Amino acid sequence: MEILPTLQLGWLNGWLLLVILYGVFGLLLWVFPRDVVARLYDRSGWSEREKRLVAMRLPFALATFALIIFTPLKLGTGVFALGIAVFAVGLLGFAVALLNFRDTAPDQPAEVALYRVSRNPQSVSLIVATVGICLAIGSWAALLTIAITMVFGHFRILAEEGTCLRQYGESYRAYMQRVPRYFLLF
Repeated sequence: MEILPTLQLGWLNGWLLLVILYGVFGLLLWVFPRDVVARLYDRSGWSEREKRLVAMRLPFALATFALIIFTPLKLGTGVFALGIAVFAVGLLGFAVALLNFRDTAPDQPAEVALYRVSRNPQSVSLIVATVGICLAIGSWAALLTIAITMVFGHFRILAEEGTCLRQYGESYRAYMQRVPRYFLLF
């Protein structure tokens, strides 16, 4: 692991894993019904303060992506192998969470499969996959920027949960009491 990696253009950089992650995401969104995609991106219930707080994560997310894109994978190292394993778990979790969301009726909160162990399995899985990429490139700087992104991402999750409370009422409040926000934590 390096604090700040040497940045360079290359075919064997972290961007390969980003392409896989967002390729799977894009493919799923492409085959999902339009109403499901619209629900995924509905921010109509968010306050201006929530929107501003969530927007504060953008520079850190972009910095993470830049580090990933321009940093070579640490092929043949233990940290690369660990990163690929973490990435695979995150990618699989992300795809499963999206499919679980797709299969939920629009008038019901998602409470099946991964949503039984986390109220936010899409977000958690996406972060896990990105942490896996940061490990695969062996960059402490990328891990730091993704950690900061996660802090600001927490405000997004709070906004989404507030919207779900307003939309689903008492059934969502009961769900919040049964299921932790971030898998086994919190």
